[in-house]
Amino acid sequence: MIQNNSSFSWNLFNEAPVVGIVRGLSKEITLNIAKTLLEAEFYTLEVTMNTEGALELINELTKQFPKLNIGAGTVCTLDDCKNAIKAGAQFIVTPIIDEDVITYCVSENIPVFPGAYTPTEIYKAWSLGASAVKVFPATQLGSKYIKDVLAPLNEIKLLPTGGVSKDNITSFFNAGAVGVGMGSSLLHKEYIATQNFTALKEHFVAIKQEIQDYTQ
Repeated sequence: MIQNNSSFSWNLFNEAPVVGIVRGLSKEITLNIAKTLLEAEFYTLEVTMNTEGALELINELTKQFPKLNIGAGTVCTLDDCKNAIKAGAQFIVTPIIDEDVITYCVSENIPVFPGAYTPTEIYKAWSLGASAVKVFPATQLGSKYIKDVLAPLNEIKLLPTGGVSKDNITSFFNAGAVGVGMGSSLLHKEYIATQNFTALKEHFVAIKQEIQDYTQ
C-alpha cells in the first residue's frame, strides 16, 4: 500500500469547505499562496497535474504546510493518480469519471472528488465511492442545478467547481453543496500578478465571511 505523508483532515475542510485550485503558477507564488491561505484559515489546496513541476510542488507544499490538505487536480489516469499520491497528495480531484482512479483511491483510503456533469454521471461517481462529486463545469449550470439534482439524490455530496465566486458562493451552499472548488475567483489574478499577498489575504477573508454560516 502506498502511504502519503499525512492524511486528509475532514475537520479542517469543514471549517472552510473551499478547495483552492492552483494551475500554472510558479513554485514561489504557490508557496506564498499556501501561506496566505493558511493565515486566512483556509485549509485545502489543489495543484493541477498540468502545472509545471506539479509533483515536486505537491511534495514541497506537504512538507512546508503540514496543516494544509494538499491534493492533486486534473488527474486523468491511474499513473498520474499513483504518482501524485507518492509525491504526498492527500486527496485526488479529476475533471472526468475514471473508474480505475476512483476505485484505487477508495482502496487506498484517499479522498477522491471526481468530475461529473449529468445526474447519471454524478450518481455513477458516487456509487463508485467518491468522497464528494465535483460538479464540473458548474459555470453554466448555476446553483439551481445543484438544488435540482439533490432533490432526488439527496444523499450525494456535491462540490460544484467552475463559476463559483464571492458573489454567488452562498447560493451554492444554500442549494446543498458540501463545498466548492475555486480557481481564479479565489486566487485573484491581479493580486497574484503584483504579489500583493496582503490584499489576497483580505480577499480570502471576505470569501470566508460569506460562508461562515455553512462551516462547522
